[in-house]
Amino acid sequence: MRKEIEIAGRKIGEGHPCFIIAEMSANHNMDFDRAVEIMKAAKDAGADAIKIQTYTADTITIDSDKSWFQITQGTLWDGMTLHKLYETAYTPWEWQPKLKEIAEEMGLIFFSSPFDHSSVDFLEEMDVPCYKIASFELNDIPMIRKIAKLGKPIIMATGIAYEKDIRLALDTCLEEGNDQVILLKCTSAYPAPYDAVNLKMIPALADNYDCVTGLSDHTMGSPVSIGAIAMGAHVIEKHMTLRRADGGADSAFSMEPEEFREMCQGIRIMEQAIGKETYELSEKQFREREHSRSLFVVKDIMAGEVFTPENMRSIRPGYGLHTKYFEEILGKKATMDLEKGTPMSFAYVEGMETLEDDKGYA
Repeated sequence: MRKEIEIAGRKIGEGHPCFIIAEMSANHNMDFDRAVEIMKAAKDAGADAIKIQTYTADTITIDSDKSWFQITQGTLWDGMTLHKLYETAYTPWEWQPKLKEIAEEMGLIFFSSPFDHSSVDFLEEMDVPCYKIASFELNDIPMIRKIAKLGKPIIMATGIAYEKDIRLALDTCLEEGNDQVILLKCTSAYPAPYDAVNLKMIPALADNYDCVTGLSDHTMGSPVSIGAIAMGAHVIEKHMTLRRADGGADSAFSMEPEEFREMCQGIRIMEQAIGKETYELSEKQFREREHSRSLFVVKDIMAGEVFTPENMRSIRPGYGLHTKYFEEILGKKATMDLEKGTPMSFAYVEGMETLEDDKGYA
């Protein structure tokens, strides 16, 4: 698999800024103008992309009251049938080309999660730059194969996947010559409890499948998304709405604009803080070493007087000899009179005058 993916000219992977996706989902509440406002808010907050979902109630399921189609798993939507939920949550298809145009004018990358073959065809007509496979569609191998054949990047959420599901989906893409896959760790609970997130799976997915990885985050707040950056996430996806109080199928676990902005800022700070594996010190850190420990004369000493723990000690700052010479100098005689507060030098130690000084801060 690839360790670097490019979507609409935006490089994603090691050495590049995290790709931050605002998921609109059902938060438009069937209002086109609200959808546009969400995109504006996402851009202002720092998102790189806006993602929608492309389906209708009839393309994603069927209208049935049978028990299999009832939502009873302890979710926000218990008591509804799948068809009734999706009737209220889908994004009208006639909006989507215009939303894409508006998003791109704002500088946002616009793409979607398709949920059947007809939605893939529709999105391909719109020329979206990539596709997202939702967790519950990761086992829809015919649809994944259809998308893989298009040769575009594919972002896959792994929320309900066994290892064999991930491997089968990836192998399907590779069979079609498409290695542009990003895997997102995901916890398919809404909202997701913190103790079920398992951020350690982000580097595990990267190592096991040699691919770019990230997080589709359904927890409340920003700590998990920010922490994911430290675990190697190169993509963060988070639901966004204008106000949770406005209601809607996904509003309860979605971020408001101010929260999304705080998350984006935290991600960018974390990226700076991660740095690199090095024992080198920055210029500022090197200067701070001057305040470290070293050997100093702490009592006036006469020439010929012996160095003892009472007249020479390891103290701050670091302008004297390194503390590792303490025992070696004890018992030796001073070559000259020394005042209290003088940083130690080999020049002051009988028998060591020719040595080059090794300062405590060096």
